[in-house]
Amino acid sequence: MSASTWKKLSLTVAWLTLFSVMFAQTGADRFGPIVSALRDREFDKALQLLEPALKENQQNPQLRVFQGLAYSGRGDQKAALTSYQKALTISPDYLPALEGAAQLEYDAGNLSAIPLLQHVLRLSPNDLTSHAMLAVLAYKKRDCAMAVQHFSQSGSLVGSQPGALQAYGACLVELKQTEKAIPVFQQLLAQHPDDPRARRSLAAVQLEAEQPKEAMITLHPMLAGENSDVSTLQLAAAVYEANQDTPNAVKTLHDAVAKDPRNVALYVDFANIAMTHQSFQAGIEMVNAGLNLQPKSAELYLARGVLYVQLADYDKAETDFERAEQLDPGQSLSAAAQGMVAEEKNQKNPDQALATVRSKLAKKPADPFLWYLQAAIIAQKAPEPRSSEFQQALQSAKKAVALQPTLFVARNVLAKLYLQAGNTALAIKECRLALQESPTDQTALYHLVLALRKTTDHSEIPDLLARLAKARQNAAKEEAEHNRYKLIAEPSAKPE
Repeated sequence: MSASTWKKLSLTVAWLTLFSVMFAQTGADRFGPIVSALRDREFDKALQLLEPALKENQQNPQLRVFQGLAYSGRGDQKAALTSYQKALTISPDYLPALEGAAQLEYDAGNLSAIPLLQHVLRLSPNDLTSHAMLAVLAYKKRDCAMAVQHFSQSGSLVGSQPGALQAYGACLVELKQTEKAIPVFQQLLAQHPDDPRARRSLAAVQLEAEQPKEAMITLHPMLAGENSDVSTLQLAAAVYEANQDTPNAVKTLHDAVAKDPRNVALYVDFANIAMTHQSFQAGIEMVNAGLNLQPKSAELYLARGVLYVQLADYDKAETDFERAEQLDPGQSLSAAAQGMVAEEKNQKNPDQALATVRSKLAKKPADPFLWYLQAAIIAQKAPEPRSSEFQQALQSAKKAVALQPTLFVARNVLAKLYLQAGNTALAIKECRLALQESPTDQTALYHLVLALRKTTDHSEIPDLLARLAKARQNAAKEEAEHNRYKLIAEPSAKPE
């Protein structure tokens, strides 16, 4: 969902509600001319009338809210927020001021709206608009548990905003509450029956909920002609396969590849179907076609390596796994490290990421994960084994495992560094220790294969490659589920 979705949710409703509350409180009192000017949208006149009134009543929170409404009407949101804040300084529980300030912070997309909205709900627990806004802000923070809680209490407001419905449904899926998500996406599709994204989202969540027949019924209108887009075809292939209609799944993937022959995910999907039905050679041939167009795809080499393992062609499998790591060294990082590296823009500026980690280490020198991150980021830069950088990475990884022996991702980095330095025995030791903590870790399995290849005893390698292939296959299934979640979470119809 775009940032504008967050800003548009029920803004008119909230402003009018605030306005009507203020009018009800003043009636025909001495502030009547100010109220009339605001009602008639004569904001400059209202500000002129407010100036002498504020001089006489500086501690009147109601006047400050009038001032905030006038400034907001003029488009001066900064001055309006200041007025509301002054009202809250005078009267911290003054509901119109809380609502006005919360609305402005929400409009600006600021998370500082959250405590204001929570304050509103303490005073007015059934305020639907505040629940809806908090839900949207929670989704923005990726706090789906909180988002679902508030979406469920926002009444009809969530149903009136397609973007909010999309967020609500996506969060339910993320929380594995797919049965509850289905009616949300059905409502979204009912509102926008011609929106292909809404239809794909419903089909995807039905597939997640293990309702493939219903998913096919949902998708069918988009498959009737020859103009189906690639996203629809890819989803349809998964639905066909879930319905045990493998011929149509294969045909649909072929159609998708014809439309987008450079789409790596399509070849991987075909490889997964080939694995399921033990059509290993057919899968290899399809992956080969993909590699002809995308020769630097680590994902395709991994997929082909898995298929070679099933054919007991271990030399080719090892070659493919090695090529995959060469193309994507980041596979040696844990998910947590990858997240931080991405956050620090390590791919563009590893030195900046390293500086950030080092500054944190200066404050927390006993943090094993920070030592691991330092080792991983340096290793990502591929320093020469005899260089000072390499030695720093090695010592950092050693420090990490010394502080936390169960930190298997640090042992993976250490094993990789030992391999690069030619210390095969130490690399094997670290791989085995890592696998004690995480038996299906792909990095440890792969590095152990590489290390054992440098010894005279290769008897263990076929079993390790089979374990690696199985781990990779499971990871591919998880990735497919994650991709369906991304499909569900994509923006649908724009809110009005």
